[in-house]
Amino acid sequence: MAVTFRPLSDKVLVKPSSGEERSAGGIYIPDSAQQKPIEGEVIAVGPGRVLEDGTRAEVALKVGDRVVYSKYGGTELKLDGDEYIILDENQIYAVRV
Repeated sequence: MAVTFRPLSDKVLVKPSSGEERSAGGIYIPDSAQQKPIEGEVIAVGPGRVLEDGTRAEVALKVGDRVVYSKYGGTELKLDGDEYIILDENQIYAVRV
């Protein structure tokens, strides 16, 4: 997938994983009742923030990482019909290994 989007500073572009559409018992769950996903795949990473001494602190993530992020953080946006979220690096809590 070619994303024509480059985050700035310590921002990270994440594609949320799709939420579960059925319960464990096989009941379909409408979109309005589904929980917001808190896991996704890193699509693009900014160059990192500039420190007071002028050096750049690189972002500790890379494209393709599966991450767990803040449920209420970030900014949601749509690009070419797909949903993404832009997060600050500190709103990402873990990388799946």
